[in-house]
Amino acid sequence: MKQLGEMLQRFDRELEARRVLPPSDDLLSRMVHSEAMGQLPPLERLANIALLIVAGNDTTRNSISGLVEALHLYPEELEKLRADPTLSTNASQEIIRWQSPVTHMRRTATADVEVGGQLIRQGEKIVMWYISGNRDESVFPNAERFDVTRENARRHIAFGHGIHRCVGARLAEVQIAAVIDEIVSRRLRVVPVGAPERLASPFLHGFNAMPVRLEQD
Repeated sequence: MKQLGEMLQRFDRELEARRVLPPSDDLLSRMVHSEAMGQLPPLERLANIALLIVAGNDTTRNSISGLVEALHLYPEELEKLRADPTLSTNASQEIIRWQSPVTHMRRTATADVEVGGQLIRQGEKIVMWYISGNRDESVFPNAERFDVTRENARRHIAFGHGIHRCVGARLAEVQIAAVIDEIVSRRLRVVPVGAPERLASPFLHGFNAMPVRLEQD
């Protein structure tokens, strides 16, 4: 809690520095000059700042680590990428679906509603399992398989949906596609040399460590 308090103080200084300047296109300026976010109470500011830090770090790096694992399990997919480098954009969507770096999110129902024949009452807590939705066989046939040519890979829900869609989604897509492009253009293989150490978390699906060796064909 002490560290969180220090983080909030640091970001509050940054926010106040933006507040006295004309609105600009950077994220902190958009926050402080926003009607919705410009006057958040301390706990809500802290929650949003923490979310931005986690979403900008853990999710993308765990998707990239997941890519290493996926290409090791399905080496033929790397050959498809080498044969057609334009598949990198679709492959970035597929690894986000396959890895699902955020496993779930909880919401509170604001009204009675029926979803899939199940009555959800106002005030009830709902857990949305993104990792389950991204393995829905009725949407993604052979869902457990990593397939860089999957036609509907972009239909994944790893970024959430609607007003809750991840603000950094496009940046994550570009970063992952860039890594794939470099692996393909340099003809690299990222070869695991030991069992990965997985993150013990019910919220983030990722790794603490993954020893690898880079080989060039």
